[in-house]
Amino acid sequence: MERTFVMVKPDGVMRQLVGNLIGRLEQKGFKLVALKMMQLDNALAEKHYAEHIGKPFFPGLVGFITSGPVVAMVWEGPQVVKVVRDLMGATNPADALPGTIRGSLAVTISRNVIHGSDSVESANREIPLYFGQEELLDYTRPADAWLVE
Repeated sequence: MERTFVMVKPDGVMRQLVGNLIGRLEQKGFKLVALKMMQLDNALAEKHYAEHIGKPFFPGLVGFITSGPVVAMVWEGPQVVKVVRDLMGATNPADALPGTIRGSLAVTISRNVIHGSDSVESANREIPLYFGQEELLDYTRPADAWLVE
């Protein structure tokens, strides 16, 4: 079963959207396998955004993601990376379709509420930055038989 990393960014936490965002992923049928609220330091933020080092917007990314608490999560399900990305909508909320998380809740690209891994490879890199193997739960829900063949 595929896993992805999802983070409610500081603007989503401060706007009290955490429950709404978790609810959207649960309603889709995905399984939450890890969750924690945390304050990122610069070192972790720089590892998270390592592919953007040297780009002009990098300091702003690090500054924003460390500006307040975040909620880090791991979700599991079939094609979860792609489906979560679709549910989130385009990175720029102006381009996000109505009904997507960013299309419904975000206003600007720099404050777009949520992060989700953009590929299985990214998820495999991001998950261990935030969670140890012992924090990733493996369990069966009664509804699993009704959600996945």
